[in-house]
Amino acid sequence: METYRIGPIRPPSEAQSLLLQVTQGCTWNKCKFCNLYRHTRFKAYTIDSIKEDIDRMAQYARKVSEYRRPDGAWDVEGLNRELAGLSGEEQNCYYTVANWLINGGKNVFLQDGNTLALSGGKLTEVLKYLRQVFPRIERITSYGRAENLSRVSAEEFAELKAAGLDRIHSGFESGSDQVLRLVNKGVTSEQQIRAGQNIKAGGLELSVYFMPGLGGKALSQENARGMANVVSQIGPDFVRIRTAAVKPGTELYEDFRRGDFVLCSEEEKLMEIRTLVAETKGVSTRLVSDHIVNLLQGVRGSLDTDKEAMLAVIDGYLALPEEERKLFQIARRLGHVVSLKELPRISEARAAEYRRLTGGILDQAGWDRKMNDLIGGYI
Repeated sequence: METYRIGPIRPPSEAQSLLLQVTQGCTWNKCKFCNLYRHTRFKAYTIDSIKEDIDRMAQYARKVSEYRRPDGAWDVEGLNRELAGLSGEEQNCYYTVANWLINGGKNVFLQDGNTLALSGGKLTEVLKYLRQVFPRIERITSYGRAENLSRVSAEEFAELKAAGLDRIHSGFESGSDQVLRLVNKGVTSEQQIRAGQNIKAGGLELSVYFMPGLGGKALSQENARGMANVVSQIGPDFVRIRTAAVKPGTELYEDFRRGDFVLCSEEEKLMEIRTLVAETKGVSTRLVSDHIVNLLQGVRGSLDTDKEAMLAVIDGYLALPEEERKLFQIARRLGHVVSLKELPRISEARAAEYRRLTGGILDQAGWDRKMNDLIGGYI
């Protein structure tokens, strides 16, 4: 069977979604903390080629559906045999559609990093065709860059909503103009607010991202306060936490190596989240911590009704003795634990292993670098 395009990333919340690539790369591609698309030229695919990919997905869907029994259950063994007989891109395409259908076949995510750069008319045609071919789709979601989104009116967002788009994810990262300039984000907080307000006025759901630690030690609290202001003015449906990692191969890492950027400690990053929760006002936005790079995934809930519960999780961690905090940090960064509840269950043998791994780190700056390196392995 002919294959279809699949881009490199999607949000964790879209793990069970069908992935339809309508653009390649990022229109900006200059953020100092990101090198994902650095060697990829931005490209908007033609409507015809996108429709061809949708048709190919439908062919895979028909093939996969042959393994659905009359009672609705799936012949997983048969699917695995079919999958094992394929190779390369064909196997990946088959698996993606099979995973989507087995999990309900409800949601579709449009890739890559700035799908909303596709002109409104073209995107509208794609959305309508996608829902025509797969009429049982319940939600279509896309990434969108705030600077581009700020140039789209509420009426144009309403048209996209009517055509079938339901949610936009946008990597705001920070709401502080100082931090946005520091990392060359190419957008201002004013543009973020305009984009967010228009998206909401157009009837779409909005999910924005915040990166604790992105401003470094010097702008740590400024990073959080700026984001609290932006969220308060927009009221997005979700704020998703993505703890910053300064990775080799990025301009921000070179700033770090020169000493122009000082890493935040894990505690300082948590204090940023605490400030965001405490200072965001008048919105029912849900804070979500759905990525392995976040230290405390238990910090989640409504910024309206769950503030005290979220602050209690952070304060409970900060109240722990330093040795216990560091034990949890290394266990979490190695993927051995998820929540603080698991801390007492770490065996002495494993704790000794952690001490061997980090025993040579005597200063806080060295520890912060070690944690940063471990986070970077997940992104």
